[in-house]
Order: sequence, then structure tokens, then C-alpha cells
Amino acid sequence: MIEANNVTKRFGDLTAVDDVTLTIEEGKVFGLIGTNGAGKSTFLRMLSGILTPDTGSIEIDSMPVYENPKCKESFFFISDEAYFFLNSTPDDMERFYEKCYLSYDRSRYEKLMGNFGLDRRRKISTFSKGMKKQLSIILGLAAMTKYIFCDETFDGLDPVMRQAVKSIFASDMSEREFTPVIASHNLRELEDICDTVGLLHKGGMLMSEDLDDVKGDVHKIQVVFPDEFDPASISDRLRILESEQRGSLHTYIIRGRESAIKDILREGNPVFMEALPLSLEEIFITSTGVEGYDIKKIIY
Repeated sequence: MIEANNVTKRFGDLTAVDDVTLTIEEGKVFGLIGTNGAGKSTFLRMLSGILTPDTGSIEIDSMPVYENPKCKESFFFISDEAYFFLNSTPDDMERFYEKCYLSYDRSRYEKLMGNFGLDRRRKISTFSKGMKKQLSIILGLAAMTKYIFCDETFDGLDPVMRQAVKSIFASDMSEREFTPVIASHNLRELEDICDTVGLLHKGGMLMSEDLDDVKGDVHKIQVVFPDEFDPASISDRLRILESEQRGSLHTYIIRGRESAIKDILREGNPVFMEALPLSLEEIFITSTGVEGYDIKKIIY
């Protein structure tokens, strides 16, 4: 388990991370969302022990991270701009990380390099951005650590590669102790992989929610009522977070138990009613509940 308690990091007059308290459970994919400059990279660098918080503490499996080699054996950090040794090849970096991690699996590195179609002996400096990202992911997966921290890791990967990496993450989670923490500025990028998502904005944590819990309490329902029925007659008994009407079709996002919501809507004798899955964007919009807070401006 990862625990951050009242963590703050400043660079001069700039507060990059502001009093963040966060718990990341094992065995779940945690998505850290926020625009560029929201504090995601700074937080991951503190999580990785590269930076130390000015105030507060970060522990991984009850161990402090900063200057703690034992703790650092448990995770692999993939930064937004991956660093490779000058004139190195993938095999050179593989030999380096093999010495850093006792759990390193060379056979897995070789298998993944073949699957991804990367040349093991080619200079990394000649790789494209996407190829460098792929190599970082391969090295991280071959390290076989309990945690992997990814800073904009999917940025630069084509859709096929993004899906392949997500599939590998899911497979590892089913086969061993493995917890990915993925930072991104793009909600859609994490829509199909995250179990829990935290929203950073201007250095502060606006929310951190288990998506299943949120989805169980917030529902998107489309309904068509007869022309003679006035939906306003039941609206005060529903916790409507958002509503939209296009012709006779009403689309509601409502908080509460789905069965109780539908019972109230049925009082209008609807000719059509359907529950729809909520997108990650809709979950955030409804869960933050901050008046005037436009997540679309922040995330996209």
C-alpha cells in the first residue's frame, strides 16, 4: 500500500504539490489525472524518492521512500522523458537494470523485445519517441517489481501499442502482486483500465474515488415520457446532478440507488427508459460537485 500524508512540495514561490493526502491500494490500477503543471510529475518524483517533500510523508508498504534502497527495489519509475545512457542500446540498459533489481527477469525482456519488434542492438538515440516509451515499459515490466509508476507513459504510443500495454498490465495483475500508478492529462486514455482515479488541480487533490463506488451511486438514465406528463412533478424527489432534453428524450445523471430512481421515473408511465454506462468524464464532473468547476477546461 502507498500512503501519502499531507505532502507539500515547493520550488521557490511555486507550490507544485499542496497538502496532498492519498492512499493507493494494492492490486488496483490508480490513475492520477491533471493538466500539465497540475503537480503529477512532482508527486510521482516524490513517490519514487527522487524528490523529498517539504512537509508530510510518503511510505510504500510502511517504508519511507527517500534514500531507502530497500523500498526502491519494490517499484520501477517510468518518467515522461525517459533517460538512457549516452550511445546505449536496449541490451546495455537491460544489463544495467538487471544489476539494479534482484527480481529482474532477462527472459521476459527478451520475449517482450521480440513481441514489440524492437532492435536490441540499435542505438536508442535513433529510436522514435514511441519506441523509447515502448523500451521503458519493457524494461519496467522485466524488472518484475510490485509497483510501476508511469508518467504520461501512453503519450506517444499508437492505439495498438496502448492497448497492448494495458493488456500486459492486466495480465500481470492477475498473475502476481502488481500495482500500476499511471499519471496522465487525458481522461479517455485511462477510461478502460483504472480502478481508482485521483484528480490533481493546481497542486491539490480535488478527489480520489474508487470508480465502482462512484458508478454504484451515480446513474445515467434516458427516458421518454408521454406528452401529457410533466417531469417537474417528480424532479424534486430525485437527486438530479445533470439533465438534458432533446425533443421528447430526457437524459438524466442522478445520484442514488438505481432501483429507487427507476421506481420514481416509472410513476410517469414512460414509453422508453434505459440506463447507460457513465464515462470517466461524467463521473468526475458529477463527483467533484464544485460549482463553476469546468473539468473539460482542466483535462482537455
